Amino acid sequence: MKTALITGANRGIGRAVAQQLADQGMTVIVGARDTAAGEAAAQEIGRGAMSVQLDVTDPASITAAALQISRTHGSLDVLVNNAGILPEATNADPTESVDLEMFRQTYATNVLGPVGVLEAFLPLLRTSPAGRIVNVSSTVGSLSDQTNPESPYYSMVLPAYQSSKAALNNITIALAKQLADTPITVTSVCPGFVQTDLTPINHEQAPLTADQAAVPIVVAATLPEGAASGTFIDANGPVAW
Repeated sequence: MKTALITGANRGIGRAVAQQLADQGMTVIVGARDTAAGEAAAQEIGRGAMSVQLDVTDPASITAAALQISRTHGSLDVLVNNAGILPEATNADPTESVDLEMFRQTYATNVLGPVGVLEAFLPLLRTSPAGRIVNVSSTVGSLSDQTNPESPYYSMVLPAYQSSKAALNNITIALAKQLADTPITVTSVCPGFVQTDLTPINHEQAPLTADQAAVPIVVAATLPEGAASGTFIDANGPVAW
């Protein structure tokens, strides 16, 4: 039975991804900053789901989680880097478009978090016969869309968040190259505009539920043998970098 770890999986998209992977027969590990919330989510998911305390901004938490999963499972087949933040959505009065503290907060979770998790869990993923890494990104981080006046994302200016997702996409590309001689695939996925707490200001405008947004992430987490690595996709197919 395959084992999957999803960060930020006690609610929202991560919770939906965990449920769908569990429904496909995987042993799901719910990564959550709050231990009680993670345990509650795992119990609700059922099907043998477990939880682990995991704060992607805390190196000690990441190390402890990797050690725990290594002891209890011995390997890892799927890693979904889902935990993310968008503090600019509630920053009504930014100091400047290049707000250093905003960048620090955003990058700590959206970039350095996944890097820390990847560093800790790659040894376990290498033991899998078909490891899958999914980095949850966003089309708003696409440089092609940001520079195309005809794109619906052109007028969106969230520099910390957008650049953090562009950086995460670059990590996807680089990691795919480094792992080219392994059975591990690495994929960036845009789940779409979703009804989650990430975008509290315009939450009601989002057309997708968390369950719907989870679908392309689950697709990337269950790619067949020989599938391309280093790609950026959404529910409709490839997304421009």
